[in-house]
Amino acid sequence: MYKNLVAALAVACCISPVFSQTAAAPASAEKPLKVGFVYVAPLADTGWVRQHEEGRLALEAALGNKVKTTYVENVAEGPDAERVIRDLAATGHQLIFTPSFGYMEPTLKVAQEFPAVKFESITGYKTASNVAAANARYYEGRYLAGIAAGRMTKTNVAGYVAGFAIPEVIQGINAFALGMRSVNPKAQVKVVWLNTWFDPTRERDGAMTLFNQDVDVIAFHTASSAIMAAAQERGKLAIAYHSDMRKIAPDAQVLAVTHQWGSYYTKRARAVLDGSWKSSNVWGGVREGMIRVEGFGSAVPAAVQQEVLARQKDIAAGKLQPFRARQAVLDNEGREVIAAGQSLTDAQIQGMNWLAQGVQGKLP
Repeated sequence: MYKNLVAALAVACCISPVFSQTAAAPASAEKPLKVGFVYVAPLADTGWVRQHEEGRLALEAALGNKVKTTYVENVAEGPDAERVIRDLAATGHQLIFTPSFGYMEPTLKVAQEFPAVKFESITGYKTASNVAAANARYYEGRYLAGIAAGRMTKTNVAGYVAGFAIPEVIQGINAFALGMRSVNPKAQVKVVWLNTWFDPTRERDGAMTLFNQDVDVIAFHTASSAIMAAAQERGKLAIAYHSDMRKIAPDAQVLAVTHQWGSYYTKRARAVLDGSWKSSNVWGGVREGMIRVEGFGSAVPAAVQQEVLARQKDIAAGKLQPFRARQAVLDNEGREVIAAGQSLTDAQIQGMNWLAQGVQGKLP
């Protein structure tokens, strides 16, 4: 679903946190590792939370009766998160995954109280002796989606519904615009900011506003599938995010930028089991299998699919980096932000605070 911008982001939702527990029956007297997950929105069939749920299920499938997992869904960032994380630690969970940026500070606070428990702050960036951080290079998938959007648009105007103006979101908008303009120099990207991760009504309204402004293909960085449904209704094209959403928007979906957490979650649980767990800060992308594009819609020509998949292979091989400039990259105010022949460092990407040429508007 980075970095140094927002300390507490509230998730707008009306359902109380829901606890659920699953486990395989232990085959021996040895106690299984108790692993907890905290989800920032309700568990649905698609979206940010769904992909972490798929990761949890992959962990169970890989480790079987060696683990017993619990998840708590629909936990708002802030005091609610701190309470739920503390409850998990206090009830014997030895490894706790907290996948939302606003969970970072609550995770660090609770970790100080439970030094024997291991915590994984997913999308956070601060670490401690018993707190690791991990995130994915979502922007790599965004660049690839931009290539597809640049080929598919007829109006040369794409839309982007964004949650919060944190670097992770800004990276995605810029990579999407750069991908579009790499194949379609006339392309423009219009952005609507919501200041929430999960509000299906507002997400839909944002999409409809953009569709009324010549947008014929839309991307988003929010947590529900409302924008895909809106595109299907309006006969527009859309880039699915987090999950493959063809069931929701069979005609609208161009492709899906999907997140893959199963391997990482399994690796970290194994490390706790064998005693090798150490605090780390992982940022993986296409190469590491944490991000990929898939789920091409039926309207996407084979040539476009092949082009996108070829560029995905280039990213995996290190031949293509979205923020490496063949020629100078300018922001949307005309200032040079990447010199010709240069690449942004990870630190520069993680602190991104500008919008690329072709993106309309300003950061809020």
